[in-house]
Order: sequence, then C-alpha cells, then structure tokens
Amino acid sequence: MTINGESIDTCFIVGQYFARVLRGRDAHDIAGCIEAMDRTIYANTSIKSAFDIALHDIVGQHKGMPIYQLLGGKGGKILETDMTVSIGDPEKMKADAVRFQSEGFPAIKVKLGETEEKDVARIRAIREGIGMDHPLRIDANQGWDIAERAISVLQALGPYNIEHCEEPIARYRFMDLARVSAASPIPIMADESCGDEHDAERLIALKACAQFNIKLGKSSGFYKGIRIARLGAAAGMHMQVGGFMESRLGMTAAAHLAMANDHILHCDFDTPLMFTQDPVIGGIKYLPKGIVALGDTPGLGAAIDDAWLKEAEKVVV
Repeated sequence: MTINGESIDTCFIVGQYFARVLRGRDAHDIAGCIEAMDRTIYANTSIKSAFDIALHDIVGQHKGMPIYQLLGGKGGKILETDMTVSIGDPEKMKADAVRFQSEGFPAIKVKLGETEEKDVARIRAIREGIGMDHPLRIDANQGWDIAERAISVLQALGPYNIEHCEEPIARYRFMDLARVSAASPIPIMADESCGDEHDAERLIALKACAQFNIKLGKSSGFYKGIRIARLGAAAGMHMQVGGFMESRLGMTAAAHLAMANDHILHCDFDTPLMFTQDPVIGGIKYLPKGIVALGDTPGLGAAIDDAWLKEAEKVVV
C-alpha cells in the first residue's frame, strides 16, 4: 500500500474496470491490452500486473511455451533466493542470520533504515555471527531519507563486505541518488525509484545507480518489466528480481522474469517461505540451499487450488 498506493479493495474495484475493457480482446495482442488498461486508469500497477501475468499465461499455454521463453529466455539458468532478516534488535537479527546461514541460503538480505548507530550495530552483530565472507545485502527501504545521511551510513558500513544496498534515500529524491552512488563504497540498487521502463531510462541517464530491483507489482507485469531488464542489460547492469508479499503464484511469475535475462543475477523470492498456507498448485519449488526450481510447463505453470477458490469471494462481471 505504501509503495503502489493500492489495497485489496482498490484492486478488487479496478480489476472490474479491466475485465470490462479487456472482454472480447485478443489475448495475443498483449501490447494492445496493456495500452487499454493504461488508458483506463493511471498507475494501479499491482492489479495491472495480475492481468498482464494472466495474458502471458494464456499466450504461453496457446503456444506451448513457458513464459520465460516468450520473454526471450533460454532456460538452464539456476535461480537462488536470499533470505531476509527483518529489522529489530541486533542480537535477534544476528540469531536469524546465523539460522539462515545454517539452513544453506546463499545470501542474506538485511532490512535497515534507522539511525546510523543502530544500523551499524545490526550489521556488526550479524557479521560477528556469520563471518565476513557470507554474501550480505542490505535494504534501507528509503529509510535514510536524504543523501548526506545515507552517505554517512553507507561509508560507515563499507568495511562489512556488503554486496549492494537497495534504495537508501526517499524515492522522490532520485536526483540525489547519483551523488549517493558516487560516494558509497557499497553499490546502490534502485528499487522504489524504479517502477517502469521510463524510470529505468531516467536513472540510467542520471548514472544514479549500479543496479535495478525489478518487481512485477511495480512494473505492471512482464510487458514493462522485461523492458527494464533490457535497458539495464544494455547499460551493463546486474539486476535483481524481487517482490512484495506475493504467494508462490506471484513468485513463480517473478521466477519467469528472472529466467528471461542473463543480467538478472539476484533473486529475492523468500516471502512464500514465511506463509502459513500455500493454495498454489504447480509453480516454483523451493529446494535446499535456497535453490528455486522453475519447470517448463507452458504458460505460468501455476494456479490457485480450485478447492481454495470455491471458498473465496467472487464477482461476475
């Protein structure tokens, strides 16, 4: 809600707009369908991504191809997810990081974004627990707000061998992001400031960041998400595909995007591992040591269990 300005209720209403607009259209005309949704309402990228994913699923099934092949991917790529340590007490964060390391996750992502003193103490504690060599990534979630504050924290965190930092400052201050990147010993990854391909193009022109974090819920789906990836690849960037709090259905879609471009090196697909229920049939499988397996079923290769859907609220448009 705080990133995209959407809720379950708004998605429910706007989804009905799209159902009316798209009824009777050729699903193979994905570009035309995306344009029709964009003409109907501005933004609303989460619900747009749901329709975009459904369109790609239809086309993939019709052509007998998994979505990643529709997007230009060739398969054979090994996907690995990190595991996230939530922000909190340093000793609790240290214990979580040690547990995730022992479970074999190849990288650990740490939520930060408070004071320099607190954030440095958190990373210091985690490094004491897992050592200096285990891959460690941080996400400030815009929490350091202004460039000067972010630069100070990033420089203080420099000795702790951190792979990258997601969105250190407020996204509306993207004009300052290049200054942060130039002064930071840690590569900067744009997240909230990179929603669609237009944002990506602007950030590249500004030399604002070293990497992008692409999320289908920000980009409105595959159609625009793959354009971000292609722009990043052309600029020589390495990228990550992540998500919000999607189920394994949404993360299966994210895996198709990650499989579609060789410049996408990082995956942040851990949220379904935190769920208490999994109503998804098919889709990605979580294997030991953070490996995420994506099959070659045509289309998305995942669906919601019919028995679960029968208990869900529905509206016929």
